[in-house]
Amino acid sequence: QVQLVESGGGSVQAGGSLRLSCPDSGYTYYSDYCMSWFRQAPGKGREGVAALGGDGSTTYADSVKGRFTISKDNAKNILYLQMNSLKPEDTAMYYCAAVRRAYCHHTAMSTYWGQGTQVTVSA
Repeated sequence: QVQLVESGGGSVQAGGSLRLSCPDSGYTYYSDYCMSWFRQAPGKGREGVAALGGDGSTTYADSVKGRFTISKDNAKNILYLQMNSLKPEDTAMYYCAAVRRAYCHHTAMSTYWGQGTQVTVSA
């Protein structure tokens, strides 16, 4: 069973950077998994931020394109989200997610979820 645990959240000032990490139980090593990051701000719905397909393809929400980078260390089974030039509107709980599916897009729903890590960006 896939188990995901996020870390790396925290409080930063606008313009700062954070890197979120999400090690998994190892099942997502297989190339047919789509790995994603979602976020949910208070009072808002869950939003897809970035996705990484088994073929290495990536998709990003327009709001983070050029600032966030999704990547994976396959040797360590760790998914990352590098977040640069952070803005107050990036404040949210961030979730790592995985689904065994060839189609991979940041707006597509996932099957497995982590518990979330809080990111707070102050002006």
